[in-house]
Amino acid sequence: MFKKLYFSLSLLMLVCLSSLANAEEISARQVVEEFQNQLLSVMKAGKELGFQGRYDKLDVAVKKSHDLPKIARIVVGKQWEELTTEQQNKLESVFSKLSVSAYAHNFKDYSGESFTFASEEETGRGGVVIHTNLHIPGEKDVKFDYMMKKKDDGWQIINIIADGVSDLALKRSDYTSVLSRDGFDALIVKITEKIESYAKQ
Repeated sequence: MFKKLYFSLSLLMLVCLSSLANAEEISARQVVEEFQNQLLSVMKAGKELGFQGRYDKLDVAVKKSHDLPKIARIVVGKQWEELTTEQQNKLESVFSKLSVSAYAHNFKDYSGESFTFASEEETGRGGVVIHTNLHIPGEKDVKFDYMMKKKDDGWQIINIIADGVSDLALKRSDYTSVLSRDGFDALIVKITEKIESYAKQ
């Protein structure tokens, strides 16, 4: 009888823990909305923070919500396998800095902007696309579509499409061209120069 009782209690505990884990799991939509809230928060204090202040505030938020290593691999395509481990690590590092710098530059002040959720759809490969709109007073809304994939039981952004233009596709076309034509060092120089230009503007 004690064995049956012990088994029942153990089973009940497992069910409860499983339910708790599922309840605490952050959805793809929540990941996007949390990141957008961080953007708005930084925008509201953008002028006071300056570029470096915005960068520091967004660094954790971007790395938490974006799968930057995966994106870095995607933007160089098949050429990723031709890079040494040291080069791969270098590319991931500078690409991460570029991504955070781009946000710090593009979302630097606030004039009443807001994000709204539009819809969510599943993709054929287990991913999710979160459709949102950025409302800018006096201007046309900008549509942001976030392509999400699960990593380590959490959702992360792997691509953003703004008004139908894929950021990943643009970077891939540019980066693979430079890598093929001029080599790895030239690509790193190009990305570094872009980071520096963001910081100065």
